[in-house]
Amino acid sequence: MKQEKKQATRAKIKRGDQVVFIAGKEYNRYDSNGKRSPFRGKVIEVDARNGKVKVEGAMIVKRHKKAVPQMNIEGGIREQEAWVSISNVAHVDPETGKPTRIRYEIKDGVKTRVAKSGKAIPEPPITKSRKTVEEE
Repeated sequence: MKQEKKQATRAKIKRGDQVVFIAGKEYNRYDSNGKRSPFRGKVIEVDARNGKVKVEGAMIVKRHKKAVPQMNIEGGIREQEAWVSISNVAHVDPETGKPTRIRYEIKDGVKTRVAKSGKAIPEPPITKSRKTVEEE
């Protein structure tokens, strides 16, 4: 059995960030011309403790849901995003649009995220969770 980490963990990728795949299944997407174009998308969920993220529209899997008539929940096959390792995605540089690493800098007493190009990465707008009553 995998031992669970006890300490607090922090990921540099946050919900709402634009990321691009740098490894894995979504890295090898091909367009109609036969040219590889890694998938780009917005992060919808982050699990920093396990080092996983969910990216909107990427790693789609099918889940079979049993109907619960007492709660008016329909059954069927649903498509949803699967968890992906944080190491398979990288931030998109706001200046160049390429994958980049980020670092933290303290400017005027405020901690900000900065890309390798030196451009500050804006904080993503806080959005509500995508989970609905039917998915729980």
